[in-house]
Amino acid sequence: MSNESPCLTCGACCAAFRVSFYWGECQSAGGTVPDELTLQVTLHHACMKGTEKNPVHCTALVGTPGERVSCNIYENRSSTCREFDIFNEDGSVNEACVRARAFYGLAPVSR
Repeated sequence: MSNESPCLTCGACCAAFRVSFYWGECQSAGGTVPDELTLQVTLHHACMKGTEKNPVHCTALVGTPGERVSCNIYENRSSTCREFDIFNEDGSVNEACVRARAFYGLAPVSR
């Protein structure tokens, strides 16, 4: 059994949801997210380019969802990305993950 994260062959969340976050996470405001990969959504919020439209595909996502993926800015990703997980804090399955994976024909991840 592999200890590799199922996220490394998934990426569905990066190609299913808008990734919005507080503008202060952008590099120009002292944060870590590269400005050139973001768009202003509101006065106080930005989003990752590619997640503001359909079909959704974050500009930092490399690879093909459901096959093999990585994030070009993994160490500098937003809090939205850092906080998204396969499981909720209580150990239950994250239904948003299930929906994103289903969109790409992937089964839910189990423990």
